[in-house]
Amino acid sequence: MKLICGNSNLPLAEAIAAHMRVPLAECNVRRFADEEVFVEIQENVRGDDVYVIQSTSYPANDNLMELLVLIDALRRSSAGRITAVIPYFGYARQDRKSAPRTPITAKLVANMITQAGAHRVLTMDLHAGQIQGFFDIPTDNLYAVPEIVRDIEKQKGRDNVMVVSPDVGGVVRARALAKRLSTGLAIVDKRRDKPGSSEVMNIIGDVSGKSCMLVDDIIDSGGTLCNAATALLENGAAEVSAYITHGVLSGKAVDRINASDLSSLVITDTICATEAVTVSSKIREISIAPMFAKAITRIANGESVSVLFE
Repeated sequence: MKLICGNSNLPLAEAIAAHMRVPLAECNVRRFADEEVFVEIQENVRGDDVYVIQSTSYPANDNLMELLVLIDALRRSSAGRITAVIPYFGYARQDRKSAPRTPITAKLVANMITQAGAHRVLTMDLHAGQIQGFFDIPTDNLYAVPEIVRDIEKQKGRDNVMVVSPDVGGVVRARALAKRLSTGLAIVDKRRDKPGSSEVMNIIGDVSGKSCMLVDDIIDSGGTLCNAATALLENGAAEVSAYITHGVLSGKAVDRINASDLSSLVITDTICATEAVTVSSKIREISIAPMFAKAITRIANGESVSVLFE
């Protein structure tokens, strides 16, 4: 087995390698003067089972290109099996035609990864479940819910907790968490006039006196969560915190979170944290490296991966 990583999230790759007690393979990923990606695998991988760890987060295009070039380099080096380990799958929000003459870019990216030479994909909390079907190769989609449940039980316990979906589209995800915690479920009814902005319309469910936990897969601008937190407090919630798998946190998102009514925001390390995220008093990070380490080990041994989140 070989573990190889690009430049998108070196701390996570090192953590996964440490949990597996397998060193990261020697690999040189650099840029030419015109920003072309160049990759050199610096050890023999012929016939090996290779796992390429690379999130396609910001800068999404650069990190995606690194992933594709890494896979191609491994294929041309006669690697036995190549698994693309993509903790955060970028372009996942473009999973359907949202308007006439628009692309389905998630499918395009899936095709590119497959054509580059990947034999398998391992990812976490895809924005839409149907993206698994975009790949013509085996694709395992892990869920951060078990890690989130452990953290909630450690930090808050189960008493007086209410799980809240920030929109109707996230109800399935929120319901799965509520079921594991044996708690109630509420839904924020919102209207999105344009990308990056939303307006809360109604709160479905009684949140009076409850410690509310907003749960979602991605936080980007942060506007939806901040508006939802304010609306929940106005409807009688005792406090509002949030658990999000992928902390994209673009633009002024961190400043928006720091100034919001959220008591805390917990994200995983699928995306490498920026300095602003690291120093924020409201944002905390939990690691999903142990789950990825277990999943990679199970794939290598031909064992079930679904048992990790059952």
